[in-house]
Amino acid sequence: MSKISKELLIDRKVKVFKALANPTRLQIIDSLKDGERCVCEIIPAIGKAQSTTSKHLDMLYDAGILDRRMDGRRTLYRIRNPKVLDIIKAIELMVLEDVIALVKALESLKDTKNQ
Repeated sequence: MSKISKELLIDRKVKVFKALANPTRLQIIDSLKDGERCVCEIIPAIGKAQSTTSKHLDMLYDAGILDRRMDGRRTLYRIRNPKVLDIIKAIELMVLEDVIALVKALESLKDTKNQ
């Protein structure tokens, strides 16, 4: 792999991770996990203004996470590749493991102080 293609790959990965690094965009992805939805359905699902929602949808689209299509006057979005859901699930499991370890450490510390 050439240096240019390695740099391009890294840049692309960074773009995807930046797109995922926002609570609103994660809400949007979650709202689309069961299938295609119109912007008019996404807006109330995430509780943000139309302009804010559109900016987040554009960022997810530009990162290659979402696809969109027109249906008359409606814009419909869907997750382009379901592997993004696997990535999010893996991160959730990693965070959950960390939280469980922290709780166990705190419980152990508490037990030590009570003895």
